[in-house]
Amino acid sequence: MAIYTWLAVALIGLARPAIAAQAADWALRSIYQVVTDRYALPSGSTTAPCNLNNYCGGTWDAIINNLDYIQNMGFTAVQISPVDKNMPQGTDSGYAYHGYWPVDKYALNENFGTVADLKNLSDALHARDMYLLVDVVVNDMAYAIPGTGQLYPGAVTDYSQFNPFNKEEYYHPLCNITNWNNATQYQGCWFSTQYVGLPDLDTESEAVIAMSSNWIKSLVANYSIDGLRIDAAKHVDPAFLPLFVQAAGVYAFGEVDSSTAPEVCAYSNLTGLESYSVYYSMIQAFTAGNMTGLSQMLSAIQADCENVPSLQNFAENQDQTRFASYTDDMALAQNALTFVMMADGIPKVYQGQEQHTLGGATPDNRSPLWTTGYNTKAPLYNLTSTLNAIRNHAINLDTRWATQPSLELYLDNSTMAMSKGPQNCQTLTVYSNQGTHGGSWQLFVPNAYPPNSEVTEVLTCTTIYSDSIGHLNVSMNAGVPHVFFPSYNLDGSGLCGRSLQTGAINNATNVANAATSASESIAVRWPTIMTGVILVMSFSLL
Repeated sequence: MAIYTWLAVALIGLARPAIAAQAADWALRSIYQVVTDRYALPSGSTTAPCNLNNYCGGTWDAIINNLDYIQNMGFTAVQISPVDKNMPQGTDSGYAYHGYWPVDKYALNENFGTVADLKNLSDALHARDMYLLVDVVVNDMAYAIPGTGQLYPGAVTDYSQFNPFNKEEYYHPLCNITNWNNATQYQGCWFSTQYVGLPDLDTESEAVIAMSSNWIKSLVANYSIDGLRIDAAKHVDPAFLPLFVQAAGVYAFGEVDSSTAPEVCAYSNLTGLESYSVYYSMIQAFTAGNMTGLSQMLSAIQADCENVPSLQNFAENQDQTRFASYTDDMALAQNALTFVMMADGIPKVYQGQEQHTLGGATPDNRSPLWTTGYNTKAPLYNLTSTLNAIRNHAINLDTRWATQPSLELYLDNSTMAMSKGPQNCQTLTVYSNQGTHGGSWQLFVPNAYPPNSEVTEVLTCTTIYSDSIGHLNVSMNAGVPHVFFPSYNLDGSGLCGRSLQTGAINNATNVANAATSASESIAVRWPTIMTGVILVMSFSLL
């Protein structure tokens, strides 16, 4: 059985150019992440209370009614929570408002709306030239544990309550994860055995692979989904992932929660990824003063990962402590957000980050957005809009901005300067971890731009010139970030009094150029792929 699974994985290599084209398309996007239950209410209320362990009333229809808030920040894709039917019972761990406790893969979570509502959300996004990204659960199903709320060896589980995985044979036997660094345990044991049982799907099984493939194929087709986030990708059989993605027919981003580049990048040839190792280094850079560590991690990712332009960068999500709960320093929050938006990869902003929302461990990091009043004058909301505007503008000018790796021009343990993109749309981003109490000083950035070039700092709309050999002197003060762009090419950005060009981010020629670039990258590895196919076929004959 394993031979044929690995043969299928190898043969999927033949379809990699198509997946690479989708990856190149996603590399041009920026994503706003929504927890459906916590984004907006049908009533439009901004004062309704919310019990963070229960359903609070957010719906797909309410997201539609508040898409302007997202699009006006410049985002071109929206990620929503898992959509399938979840266990209805409440437990000491709360209710399944988050969507991660499924019982029926072919039914929708009625708390969020109807089939028509989800289709309407997809249509509404596409009408705005925005993509729909859906979070999906592939690792387990869920049920409320009766009695003491604790499962012990020998406990009986009613598998008939699940659809379509309604037999015990589709699951790994009950066992607890006692060592989260042991792959045998975290891929073969149950994620939870207290209050909520999470029977672990046997993703090595050909039956489970086929059933998962049929389900995701229908979900994507029924709702015109453009991409997927694969929850807990680290906890399934690695060989399952490319088969699942191929069945979906759309690009996917796997969650591999690890602080090390080799562990994260080991999955980069199987699926797209959330860039968790960069996340942990970024948090250390802007809350613990370790800018050098972030630089080292960026180098490691470039060396170890495939398709870095299609990795997702983030500073917050539904599982991690919000940045504002690490520090209330606004300059540090601005730097973290600027890094997410301007570094190599796809930016993803979690709802509320733009409002500097507090939130520690789950569920505190899942507070409702509506209580912020959707404040479009909040400092980080405006910063997000500006950063998306310059990123989208650079990509409109040349998609190589999104696909070429950044170049580090300056580094010390409090400051980093990164150059990105071709000369006509080159950004120079300067990060600082000194915070609002940082002093005033001059930063000398070597070889920043062509000699005697006028560049505009787009966050303040001030202009400076490079010197006769292309070096740039940057005035640093109060720890704020800086983003520079060639002044002569700002027209069309809508920034600093310049005109705005609309609709260009999805220009077919730009997307095709990016896809060609990605396909060429894949072509370099084509002999390796073919060799793998031949080897696996040879073993299957033994």
